[in-house]
Amino acid sequence: MADLKSTFAGISSPNPFWLASAPPTDKAYNVRRAFEAGWGGVVWKTLGEDPPIVNVSGPRYGAVFGNDRRLIGFNNIELITDRPLGTNLNEIREIKREWPDRALVVSLMVPCEEKSWRHILPMVEDTGADGIELNFGCPHGMSERGMGAAVGQVPEYVEMVTAWCKQYSKMPVIVKLTPNVTNILTPARAAKKGGADAVSLINTISSIVEGDLVQMSPGPSVGGRGAHGGYCGPAVKPIALRMVAEIARDPECAGVPISGIGGIEAWRDAAEYMAMGAANVQVCTAAMVYGFKIVESMIDGLSNWMDSKGYKTVPEFVGKAVPKFVNWEYLNLRYVAKARIDQDLCIKCGRCYIACEDTSHQAISKEKDGKRHFEVIDKECVGCNLCVNVCPVEGCLTLHALPDGAIDPRTGDKVGGYENWTTHPNNPNRAPA
Repeated sequence: MADLKSTFAGISSPNPFWLASAPPTDKAYNVRRAFEAGWGGVVWKTLGEDPPIVNVSGPRYGAVFGNDRRLIGFNNIELITDRPLGTNLNEIREIKREWPDRALVVSLMVPCEEKSWRHILPMVEDTGADGIELNFGCPHGMSERGMGAAVGQVPEYVEMVTAWCKQYSKMPVIVKLTPNVTNILTPARAAKKGGADAVSLINTISSIVEGDLVQMSPGPSVGGRGAHGGYCGPAVKPIALRMVAEIARDPECAGVPISGIGGIEAWRDAAEYMAMGAANVQVCTAAMVYGFKIVESMIDGLSNWMDSKGYKTVPEFVGKAVPKFVNWEYLNLRYVAKARIDQDLCIKCGRCYIACEDTSHQAISKEKDGKRHFEVIDKECVGCNLCVNVCPVEGCLTLHALPDGAIDPRTGDKVGGYENWTTHPNNPNRAPA
């Protein structure tokens, strides 16, 4: 049996599945239920200074749905906790005493002033919490007040506040990064320079999910007005995964553990994050949509997959895909693949033909012997994968690599070997032979 025990930034938990700082971790009642369901850890919803902030009581959430009403994108305009600081601290102390084997990290956001951080850190440390996560990512509400993403977008502030927290606390410091930047490496490097024990990402993406055409305002509309919010859920996973991988492969960030966040709904999502460099993962939207017990299938699924691959522990495959994450110019230009249609599975819908004919390379024929029949024309196919993605039947359309030594009927070139753009004859800036 695979061992899912996790140690992240010196913090131990029975598995690598944590709940992210969000409404599901706002109070003892929720966290208790989460731990009973099997979550390895939680990041308590972001604490601030007293008096507490005030949240809206109208709609706080918006969503983007697929045709089957599956929630694929989630937007929120909720702020940090609106409960008194003392209440939160008492509950954190109580929960940590009840569940000593679970990771309990506290998210923090106070003004970007040394005295504010120096004041709150000892109070959090006194609860027995395992660590703190600095919320440098919230893109709405708090950023207008000079906190959240307003700090995370300025590397000098990231480094400065991180250094304060390391100076005034013995707890591990995790820096939560905002994706609302041009280059994620800039704040990540600043966090390391400030002494961060780890980074977590991504926080939500600044967004408006709809235009309310009845009230003529952004949605969700609160009393006829709307504000931009934070976007999360399955739709952000590709963005988050790329940012995690960028940090994982960056020499200047070497040695900084990463907690992956963004669109994780199942064990496979978590495994992908881990393969791309995340030592553990944090989940929010999936828990809000499906409930805390989804962690059961995540634990079982990851354990079974690890057994099937021969992995005994999670660290054995963390970052295993990172060395193969390269810039475009280092891809193999002599690798050639062609699409293939399984005629036994084909339902003759013609979606592959229309997509290729109208918008791609005219590489699929639609008729054979006077009958409706779809076939790939190898001489035109560039292996772009569009037809595979639009086909409604799983496994009907697939890409197949041509063997080394074969001749590509499209170009007449021999397949195989290795040549990248940096040495290609057509590259005016190619490296010398």
